[in-house]
Amino acid sequence: MTEDPGTARVITLLVVDDHPVVRDGLRGMFASAPGFEVLGEAADGVTAVELTARLDPDVVLMDLRMPGGGGVAAIAELIRLGARSRVLVLTTYDTESDTLPAIEAGATGYLLKDAPREELLTAVRAAADGRTVLSPAVASRLVSRVRTPAAPAREPLSVREREVLRLVARGTSNREIAAELFISEATVKTHLTHVFAKLGAKDRAAAVATAYERGILG
Repeated sequence: MTEDPGTARVITLLVVDDHPVVRDGLRGMFASAPGFEVLGEAADGVTAVELTARLDPDVVLMDLRMPGGGGVAAIAELIRLGARSRVLVLTTYDTESDTLPAIEAGATGYLLKDAPREELLTAVRAAADGRTVLSPAVASRLVSRVRTPAAPAREPLSVREREVLRLVARGTSNREIAAELFISEATVKTHLTHVFAKLGAKDRAAAVATAYERGILG
């Protein structure tokens, strides 16, 4: 049974990316494709959460690494708020430290920016219907992770992640960490999400314990 084009559902979107050229390109692409409407744009995760709450789009196209608030923290906040919108990550990064936290935070799908136009349009339609969409590279990483959940070789913590973890070990709150390191609370949460993923820890206490056990914190 085919849908009458005159009554076909229009999928509404919010485009989140810190690069204006990328936002313009995506807006233009969806404007030229029938059945889509871009309701707004955001340049960081914090604004994305605010606009999602106000505009209630079907799908949020979310970049991950953005100054002023990353995508993983924004996804987690949208899930916490019970937002109806589905989040489809669209990024250039397919490393495990980016992929897994985004999926675990609640992203419906994960695509890379080099995806063909038709693949992206199809993915947005699928996300709007609540179906999971993963690029082949991301899917293979997730399958590998499931097969070897306790693999000992993990990505090392970055300098900033170590700084955040040291402060966590002292009992410092996210707000205090943000003030001490001159970053936003959302960025602190993003660093912690990466730390948890890299250490295989589910919370702050487990991350600190694992870090001491591995000699990361001395």
